[in-house]
Amino acid sequence: MAEKILEKGNIALAKGAIVAGCRYYFGYPITPQNDIPEYLSAEMPKVGGTFIQAESEVASINMVLGASAAGARAMTSSSGPGISLMQEGLSYMAGSELPGLVVNVMRVGPGLGGIAPSQGDYFQATRGGGHGDYFNIVLAPASVQEMFDLAIKAFDLSDKYRNPAMILCDAVLGQMKEPIILNEMKHERPPAKPWALTGAKGRKSQFLKTLYLSDGEQEVHNLELKEKYDILRKEDVIFEENGLDDAEIVVVAFGTVARIVKTAIQIAKEEGIKVGLIRPITLFPFPAEVIRKTVKKIPRILVVEMNTGQMVDDVKLSIEDKVKLGFYGRPGGGIPTPEDVLRHIKVMFDEEGF
Repeated sequence: MAEKILEKGNIALAKGAIVAGCRYYFGYPITPQNDIPEYLSAEMPKVGGTFIQAESEVASINMVLGASAAGARAMTSSSGPGISLMQEGLSYMAGSELPGLVVNVMRVGPGLGGIAPSQGDYFQATRGGGHGDYFNIVLAPASVQEMFDLAIKAFDLSDKYRNPAMILCDAVLGQMKEPIILNEMKHERPPAKPWALTGAKGRKSQFLKTLYLSDGEQEVHNLELKEKYDILRKEDVIFEENGLDDAEIVVVAFGTVARIVKTAIQIAKEEGIKVGLIRPITLFPFPAEVIRKTVKKIPRILVVEMNTGQMVDDVKLSIEDKVKLGFYGRPGGGIPTPEDVLRHIKVMFDEEGF
């Protein structure tokens, strides 16, 4: 049996990136993700990699773009204000069809905000964030183990679709410690990248660009990107579902909040209330189909988030008007308790005559 070690979330993610074959990290300090660059500054050189503390988040994302264009697995990490500064670079990466990993350990906003945990960057992550028609692949871990595992998964999906990927977690997951299993087996080599700019070497030169000036050329490019996102929605939606077979109400939550919800569900079951859970792991692509199918049988759904209501919009797009939809949010660093969640579950039951 594999040995478990006690590890912090940010460090587990950094270790996962190294196992995935990431050999270039570019970043700029911001709390609460500073453990990631601190760890990689020491460990990247040991595996033949490169660590650069850039002069800004704008520089960081463009360094990731350059390394990716040359065929390397590269990443950066930051928190909300820093991710905001990376939006133009992310748009350029998506338009150039370049992979790469961006980690957002969310803190409170808007503006500079504070270092308390939040899920207020959901829109920023899942709606692209920058200009133009594009999406990031977005994964939301809910444990330190998943911080490690999803770092590897994010690089694989990013390369598969030639699209930037983002890991969206919060200060709780970044700073907490849990026992985890580190799969030290050698990860599969990153796929060949014939599109990479590695020098012509006797072959015809090639380009990576986002500017298409011929008539209709940009429209064709955007439609090709849309086709890629449609395939992603069909083939690589990841989610967790629990207790849906006999549930009378379903709670939808991601990340840290999903852990709190699980405790609330356990208390509810002890009181005779049957509650199920759907936890989106990919926030884009969002598990709309599983929610759509679930609410046909269980037409009561409660969305819980650490914000004033963001993922709830994607849930609304997944259901019909006749479904009873509730929302409970805690913004600005507020963390819901299991008792808070249970109270809102009971309110929905009372409104329906339970």
